[in-house]
Amino acid sequence: MAYAITQSCCKDASCVSVCPVDCIHPTPDEPDFGTADILYVDPKACIDCGACADACPVAAPKAIDLLSGSEAVFEQLNAAYYERRPEREAPPVHTWEEMGGDLARTLSIAIVGTGPAAAYTARQLLLSTDAKVTMIDKLPVPGGLVRGGVAPDHTDTKKFADLFHWAYRHPRTKMVMNVEVGRDITHDEVLQHHDVVIYGVGARRDRELGVPGEDLSGVYPAPDVVGWYNGALDIDPADIVLAGDRVVIVGNGNVALDLARLLLHDPAVLARTDMPDHAVRAFGDLDVREVVLLGRRGPSAAAFTRPELLMMPPGIDVVVARDQFTEDELAEAEPETNAAVLAGLPLVDVDLTTPPGDRRRLVFAFGRQVVSVEGQDRVEAVQVAPSGVPEQAVKVPCGTLIRATGHRGTPVAGLPFDEATATVPNEHGRVVDPATGRPVPGTYVVGWIKRGATGGIGTNRTCAHETIATIIADANAGQVPWAPRRRLTFGAYVRGRVDGVVGRRRMLAIEKAEERRGEREGRPRVKFGSVDEMLKVSPATSVH
Repeated sequence: MAYAITQSCCKDASCVSVCPVDCIHPTPDEPDFGTADILYVDPKACIDCGACADACPVAAPKAIDLLSGSEAVFEQLNAAYYERRPEREAPPVHTWEEMGGDLARTLSIAIVGTGPAAAYTARQLLLSTDAKVTMIDKLPVPGGLVRGGVAPDHTDTKKFADLFHWAYRHPRTKMVMNVEVGRDITHDEVLQHHDVVIYGVGARRDRELGVPGEDLSGVYPAPDVVGWYNGALDIDPADIVLAGDRVVIVGNGNVALDLARLLLHDPAVLARTDMPDHAVRAFGDLDVREVVLLGRRGPSAAAFTRPELLMMPPGIDVVVARDQFTEDELAEAEPETNAAVLAGLPLVDVDLTTPPGDRRRLVFAFGRQVVSVEGQDRVEAVQVAPSGVPEQAVKVPCGTLIRATGHRGTPVAGLPFDEATATVPNEHGRVVDPATGRPVPGTYVVGWIKRGATGGIGTNRTCAHETIATIIADANAGQVPWAPRRRLTFGAYVRGRVDGVVGRRRMLAIEKAEERRGEREGRPRVKFGSVDEMLKVSPATSVH
């Protein structure tokens, strides 16, 4: 039987590299790679070798005869992609995997961050060059978005951590954890000990709505809620208090769907994940019966990926609120688009001014915007109007309002920053000073801080390839100066400046302790709730 790629696909494209018959598309070389929700296996060309399943870090490719339940739909989705795909000649080589040649000299490279973008960069540097790598993170534990952003019930996606641990453990890698560049040490201090510094620091800031009442308690940015239910150390559990039988979420991307799914999920399922206990208890105490996803534009602009919606747990009614604008757009939906998926859902008359019913329900409401938030000490209702027509607002009672309106990067100390794009100005990963157009010596970026908050975890692989190719070209052209100090002295230098530095051994001990806590409860791990708890697990050691 052929294989099919399923919901957890994050377009890492490792499967493309190993497929012996070129039956997985689109590849990063192809124009529709950037717009495809997932990659697809051609069932007619697949030889059932299983190489894709072995290579995938998140177990997305599965034999068709093993698909069951909500995953069964992926057999048809994979086949349908090739029914409409034009014939293309396979490239003789995947150019996106080329690094740009060998390094003329061994570089010492610091990578700030340990999330997907940073870890892909470290992994590829270690695989394709003889560079020596130092990974620096403000937390005592690694993972970035994999640890703190992936929904707890997406257990396959969390398997990325296993892929990245190879880089963390590599003998040419040093881990310098619980150290924040820009707070504990400066960019220039890092460059004193390394030829190159690469920032893979992501994007944590959200986009505010700019409406009256937005500062009321119970109005939260999605990144904070996601961090709260993932045990982020910079979010106090008491800072997020979910309430009400209806929750309104502004946005309809994958983060909004994650939030909706967890709010409506069976709490017993969440209790078996690595969700921290405070969040498990909070979700268990909730009685949310309706989640409303508001979109300013129409169904054709919905930002979720189809697999995310198709994998919604059973027992939740998923409907689209009827109005003439939405009905007209759904009637004209192009095949295989989000609008076409939404057109297959029940289109119902929804009165958001009345209390929700008894059944759990997810409502897509398009062409609507929040014009104000009402309440005394906490949000009690939102005024929702057709987009651009605020005078037609209606009062929608709700206990919680969440902004899932996208992520924005924050300035990196010592580097230029573009507020319009919320990125560090760069050319193919090379940081440039916008005032002069000249490169900032030895400084590069990767991931969302480089390209903006677009693309999933796997997209960072091709992004890392591009930045590394730029570094290699610059180094071989003599444009990367030698660091004035040796990389080997960096650990001692940092420990002389910062208390509580965590090296690799201590980092791994913390992770192992979390896993042991999880084993006792039948969960993947039970996370520590503070840095102090983590530091008590293992005595201080040197930076490794």
